[in-house]
Amino acid sequence: MQTAAPTRFVSIGAVHSDTVAHAEERIRRETSTPARLSASPGGVATNIARAVNALGIPAHLIGAVGKDAAATTLREQLTREGLNLTFVPRPGHVTGQYLALHDPDGSLAAACVDDRVLSEAPPDVFDHAISELRQVHDTKLHWFVDTNLPEATLARVIAAIGGGVIYANAVSDAKAPRLRPFLADLACVSLNRGEAAALLEMPVHTPPEDLAAALRLAGLKQFILTGGSSDLLACSDGHTERMSPPPSDVVNVTGAGDALSAGFLAALLQGLGFFKSVRFGLAAASLTLESTGAFADGLSWDKLEKFARTDKI
Repeated sequence: MQTAAPTRFVSIGAVHSDTVAHAEERIRRETSTPARLSASPGGVATNIARAVNALGIPAHLIGAVGKDAAATTLREQLTREGLNLTFVPRPGHVTGQYLALHDPDGSLAAACVDDRVLSEAPPDVFDHAISELRQVHDTKLHWFVDTNLPEATLARVIAAIGGGVIYANAVSDAKAPRLRPFLADLACVSLNRGEAAALLEMPVHTPPEDLAAALRLAGLKQFILTGGSSDLLACSDGHTERMSPPPSDVVNVTGAGDALSAGFLAALLQGLGFFKSVRFGLAAASLTLESTGAFADGLSWDKLEKFARTDKI
């Protein structure tokens, strides 16, 4: 991948230790189910930082962790991958943990998360880390936030960034409304239909075109509204395009939405333009759907460009 100069990308939010189970038969309640288990780094901000970094954009990850073995393991693995890290230790808390159970078709049967290390952190937990980065780097920084950050923390983070270019991911139906006060501050938001409905306080079955119109009225200039295996709507400054995901042999769905955001951001920071960048995001999501974890094996810019050359995106 050709770049005129390194683009510095900062991702702020969840840092988790993920355990993902791929069941050999449909998940059963109140008993054990044979499965293959895998462990890896996770959390939306972490997934985004790893993927953006793998796609050639130098990335810095800011997150809260416990003072425990999980934090040490995550630090070692992410450092080996080339990420720059600012982990804020929180004594007395365990590092965030996420457990996902997938049926044989790759669909998510159930998931649990313990994110108290972040959800119970003081709102100014990342003020110092952000201030240090802004002082060290004299080039323009591009920022990403996820809504695992509580609303009060989001407010502090956005204020500390001080008018920089900020991208966001809505994470879940329950957490998406945290973005509501900050829509005018965000360059682009990635969210699915359920998250959009929750953010806008609209019925969950609202047609996607109506959700897109309401997001524009709410003040979002750019957004990516996804629909799982259905078409997505990409909107930039009032212009909307409908795009279809490329076909995939689904192994599991964990991390596909994060990969879409990361592929989009990596392409955008290469100057490819909004709508073409969304198509690269779709390619990254497709590669992730065909992988066992939230991070596609061997994810690279070459693989995404191969999708483009074969007209798959």
